[in-house]
Amino acid sequence: MEFESRVYPQVGGFGRYNRVLALFSWFPSFAVSLNLFCDVFFTLLPESYHCRPDPALLPAAFLLSNFSGQALLNLSIPWVQGSGLSHCQLYRYPHNLTDLSDPLQREAVPCTRGWQYSKPAGLQTNFVTEWNLVCRDYWKIPLQHICFMTGWILGYVLLGTVCDWVGRRRTLLLSVSLSSLLGVAVCLSNSPAAFQLLRLCQGAVLAGVFLSAHIARLELCDPPRRLMVSMVSGFFAVFAELLLPGLAVLCGDWPVLQAVATLPLLLLLSYWCWASVFPESPRWLLATSQIPQAKKCLQLFSTRNGACMRDEIYPAEALLTEIDVAFPEDPQPQYHHVLELRHTRVIWRNCLILAFTLFIGTGIQYCFTRNIHLYSSQFYFGYFLRTVTEALACVFLCVLVDRVGRRGILLLTAIVTGLSSLLLLALTQYLHGGLVLVLSVVGLLASQALAMLSVFFASEVMPTVVRGGALGLVMAAGSVGMAASSLMELQNNGGYFLHHVVFASFAVLSVLCIMLLPESKRKALPDSLKDGENLRRPPLFLSRGERDSLPLLRTRQPASEYNPDNYSRLVSATRKMLAKESVPYKIVIPSQPPLLPCTDTPQAEPEDSS
Repeated sequence: MEFESRVYPQVGGFGRYNRVLALFSWFPSFAVSLNLFCDVFFTLLPESYHCRPDPALLPAAFLLSNFSGQALLNLSIPWVQGSGLSHCQLYRYPHNLTDLSDPLQREAVPCTRGWQYSKPAGLQTNFVTEWNLVCRDYWKIPLQHICFMTGWILGYVLLGTVCDWVGRRRTLLLSVSLSSLLGVAVCLSNSPAAFQLLRLCQGAVLAGVFLSAHIARLELCDPPRRLMVSMVSGFFAVFAELLLPGLAVLCGDWPVLQAVATLPLLLLLSYWCWASVFPESPRWLLATSQIPQAKKCLQLFSTRNGACMRDEIYPAEALLTEIDVAFPEDPQPQYHHVLELRHTRVIWRNCLILAFTLFIGTGIQYCFTRNIHLYSSQFYFGYFLRTVTEALACVFLCVLVDRVGRRGILLLTAIVTGLSSLLLLALTQYLHGGLVLVLSVVGLLASQALAMLSVFFASEVMPTVVRGGALGLVMAAGSVGMAASSLMELQNNGGYFLHHVVFASFAVLSVLCIMLLPESKRKALPDSLKDGENLRRPPLFLSRGERDSLPLLRTRQPASEYNPDNYSRLVSATRKMLAKESVPYKIVIPSQPPLLPCTDTPQAEPEDSS
């Protein structure tokens, strides 16, 4: 059954209940974004830090009271030209030295008593300052981000398949429960290894929260409202990013911030108690042939939306009758998995292309944010600039995507991303710092729009029966792109130029790939694999209207007198009449005997009058 044309209008369309469900589907985006970007504050390296002075390395005749704090630092810590006090070394003097001004009598050694840190942005302590992850242990910081992104990759792949097997609601509740439990466990971490392992597991289940909420929200909407409802969830995520620096200042310590970020996930557990605020997707139930559950869900939507009566027959009742006609016997549920995509051609090609564009959109952002950081080393400048460009990308997509089309805007953002990256590669050393900043901001805006539109586009062209698994593969590719920046930091940005060249080349290559995608603007979502295979790309050039493509003899098919609507109404009315207890016309048995006796009854012999 065609959901948009046959089912959706008869249960009230995008009525009051659907709008309430869309509102409750936005809250998981806020909770997921809050927990995702907490990692930025957890792993932020303080702007300045140095070794803690060790009196044991100073001469025996040295008196601490004779030197001020800055003089003691200058005497104990080497000075590095261009960066100030050394981060990782101390001076060690001979024990019997008397002349401290002689530089030949001292040697540089690693820190022995820990480090002194300036205040990190927002927090008093974080993952770095808690366990002194600097100098020789600096590699654990990008490793933590890689572990976190690895969790997201695993979560997208595994929980996306679970979303197709057990449903959107159950996957959301399972993911929210586990992410809340793991969020509390992260607060109690007592070592870097435990912190990294718990964040990896929490990232996996957070991916399930985002994926299930996004798919359920998309399947609730009709084609004209799909884009706007999805972009509002993006604004909820941006609001969480803007709120996070203030929360970090108020919390002070990273365990407190982690607890505050876990609180929205704990509130989402209320969806267990109120099933009506996040029901199962009726589209998925029908697509997987779960007819009894689909009927109950459609009755709930029809009642809550206040579907009006028409000709004394509820539209939902006519819909249920039509479902009975389409499915005479309740079939067995038919579940699909993402491995079935290897037998398809169009769906697999669309999945690969959109995974490629999302990988580019997330991976190339590191090239632009690094230029912004070189322009200004202030943390809040780069953080808020990236957040504002993300909000502008949402506005850009809201305004143009429904007018121009998904494929056209995706092509435009890929072109702008590639051009900005190539110009920065070729002209950075010749341009003024302000022009480099402008190109970096434009490229960052285009890449963020490219990433967001790739996710939305993929969720529209993937069939309902495998939408969770297929979209999970696409999102996993985006997480790989986000982890690429940490790989560069793990190598101390040694391969930054190669990273930039590769992603700029990929952006140019994606322009050719995008032309192979179909257009899904204002079209029904595909439900089966067959529907997904029928999503072909539109022609590159419009066909000429005067082309002689008509047959010589045009035969007009007679219009069929069968109307499914009238037939379903007739069946519903008949069922109502048969179900009535009182009959409008009652047959009354006459009290007088009939004039003519029945021939079957034997007659008595008349008595003789004589």
